[in-house]
Amino acid sequence: MAERTWPEALDPVVQAFENCFDAMERYELLFEYAGNTEMMLPPDRWNDENIIHGCQSRAHVECSVDELGLFRMRGGADAQIVQGLMEITRIAVDGSSCEDVAGLNPDFVDAMGFRSALTPSRSNGFMNMLERVRNEARRLSGEYE
Repeated sequence: MAERTWPEALDPVVQAFENCFDAMERYELLFEYAGNTEMMLPPDRWNDENIIHGCQSRAHVECSVDELGLFRMRGGADAQIVQGLMEITRIAVDGSSCEDVAGLNPDFVDAMGFRSALTPSRSNGFMNMLERVRNEARRLSGEYE
C-alpha cells in the first residue's frame, strides 16, 4: 500500500482498489460500493442547493454536523459509478472533525488507481465532489465552533 495520507477508515478501500487487476475490475468494485451505500441521499432530497456542479451525472451531496460535532455526509447520484465514488468519499469523511474533512488530501484517488480508470470528465466530477465536501466542512466548522 502507498504511504497513507488519507483517513484510516479508507485503508481497506484503498487496499481493495490497489489489488484490482485492471480498470474493469475497479469499475466492478465501484459498483459494489454503490450498492452498499449506508447513507444514500434519497432522490426526493435532491435539489439545486445540494447539486454538485461539473459532474457528468446528476449528483447531490448533503453535509451536516451531528450532536457530537462530527461531520456527516449523504450523497446520491443517478449513475452507479458516481454513487460508488460518493460512498467511498462518505467512508473517508463521515464521523471526522470538520477540520479533518476540510484538510482532506485527495491522494487516495491516485492510490486507488482512479486517474487511469475514470474518464477525464468523471475524474473531474469526482474532484468537484471532494472540493464541495471540503468546502461544506469549512462552512460547518465556522457554524459549530
